[in-house]
Amino acid sequence: MKKNVFILLISMAMAITTNASAQDVQDKRTEEKWDKVFPLSETVNHRKVEFKNQYGITLVGDLYTPKSGGNGMALAVCGPFGASKEQSSGLYAMRMAERGFVACAFDPSFTGESGGEPRRTSSPDINTEDFLAAVDFLSCLPDVDEEKIGIIGICGWGGIALNAAAVDPRIKVTVASTMYDMCRVNGNGYFDENDSEEARYAARKAMAAERTKAARTGKLTQGGGVVDPLPADAPQFVKDYYDYYKTSRGYHPHSGNSNDGWHTFGCQAYSNARFLYYINEIRSAVLIMHGEKAHSRYFGEAAYKYMVEGKATGYDAVRKPNPVPGNKELLIIPDASHCDLYDGGYTELEGKGMAKNRIPWDKLVDFIKKNMK
Repeated sequence: MKKNVFILLISMAMAITTNASAQDVQDKRTEEKWDKVFPLSETVNHRKVEFKNQYGITLVGDLYTPKSGGNGMALAVCGPFGASKEQSSGLYAMRMAERGFVACAFDPSFTGESGGEPRRTSSPDINTEDFLAAVDFLSCLPDVDEEKIGIIGICGWGGIALNAAAVDPRIKVTVASTMYDMCRVNGNGYFDENDSEEARYAARKAMAAERTKAARTGKLTQGGGVVDPLPADAPQFVKDYYDYYKTSRGYHPHSGNSNDGWHTFGCQAYSNARFLYYINEIRSAVLIMHGEKAHSRYFGEAAYKYMVEGKATGYDAVRKPNPVPGNKELLIIPDASHCDLYDGGYTELEGKGMAKNRIPWDKLVDFIKKNMK
């Protein structure tokens, strides 16, 4: 049971010059049926947009703008890993647009409405590039100050956001919400329980066998999304994932986590990489926020410590302390679980009962505005 759950968890957690000119920015369609898992706010405008990353992959996003006029600041939003823009990232973008920001929630490469083949795959390089391409896109908009662009990454995209911030100083503020370090979890397993050469070798052999099978048959085997049906003895955080991705609360047909998941070696590149190596050199502002009760809390706490001090549990490298530590913050939200930071959380299953409102929107606005310079 433990081994099977681990495999399923990995699959579901796995949510410089470009062509982002004005000609590449276009409405995907003039009229559309609202297809998000949340209602459209009456105070924002919404339209579909497209832009390309440097690999020529077309990314599709939902652009949210405040009807009352913006503040010149813009945000690119993505995540969770394996989710789509109709879910949590879209909610974050819309809520920030309500507060005066231009915000674009986008599907990353190989996911949702965005391009890229094969589907349901991932790459530390291309996924990071997706964030940078979104910054390119936002910098071309007439109502955006190109000096005031930030990013928000949720779950696995929180770690990717940190990697993007480490490579691109145009990103003035980064928020990593309920983050995963995708390289760490793929290389070490959950809670570092498979952090050994033997365990990694076994995983490598299994993926190698799948690649040979795919080469011979021409078909990719899907690893499965969030476990369904839900085992009675599943860990609480697996139950939380099920409650978000598999019920009316957050289910969406574009989401790999809601449906067929990743193909069996779709996250192979992450398992052999450590892409947060230079986050101790991020000079721009970073807010890492996690729930007190989140199973993933250790990812955020370790990333924050390494980012500020240059050393932390789970990071083999020891580097210099951050040159600008004063604009870095770790926020632990009382009584919040991992998935509470997807949509705020609810007191009952399937998004019923009272809203718990665990996402600190006012804090996000204050932090971003203070540091968007």
